[in-house]
Amino acid sequence: MPKPKTDTRPLGSPQSWAKTPGTYLTGQAHIDGADQLAREMELKWGSGRLRLLVSPELREKFDRQRYLFNQAIWHGDLEAVRVQSARMVSAWQALDKEAIHLGQPKLSPVCWEVRLEDGTVAAIVPKDVYAHAVVAEGRKLVVYTMDEIGRLLSHYPQIAKAKEVFPGATVEAVRRPSEPMDAFADTQAGLDDPMNDQIPFFGA
Repeated sequence: MPKPKTDTRPLGSPQSWAKTPGTYLTGQAHIDGADQLAREMELKWGSGRLRLLVSPELREKFDRQRYLFNQAIWHGDLEAVRVQSARMVSAWQALDKEAIHLGQPKLSPVCWEVRLEDGTVAAIVPKDVYAHAVVAEGRKLVVYTMDEIGRLLSHYPQIAKAKEVFPGATVEAVRRPSEPMDAFADTQAGLDDPMNDQIPFFGA
């Protein structure tokens, strides 16, 4: 009789935190807490912006913790998910605290941001005069007014294809946002294991 194939998918391990409905619900509760804080920080500071406002040393620690958090979600047991979710919360809080200490400007209440599938950040402002509320901070960013959103909804895709950068925004650095997690296809490797050909690396 042939042996059953090993489940090599993420969460396929017998030790996975998602192996039973009970452990899944427990693990997801911890993950959801960390994810909720991440959403709150993006509303407060902007999409993908907070990690760019702190020191390189703290940014590195934060990115390492994000790797470990993802690793626990993809390959860890329930205890790993609990521990890394709590540490992820602490990491977000540390960034928030340092950004406040450095006097970094928060996201303007007249500007809403959302990250698009290609990594671009869409910034939405009520009118042209609020373009000053947009802060690029090295991110690839496109600005829309509410009137433009209305026209997009009315005439998509013609206007969407023509739209690149809002004329009134002073966005000088237009490039792919700094997102080191994009360099990893998986998190099976340890943080200090060498990069190999199976892991795409999209360096600056």
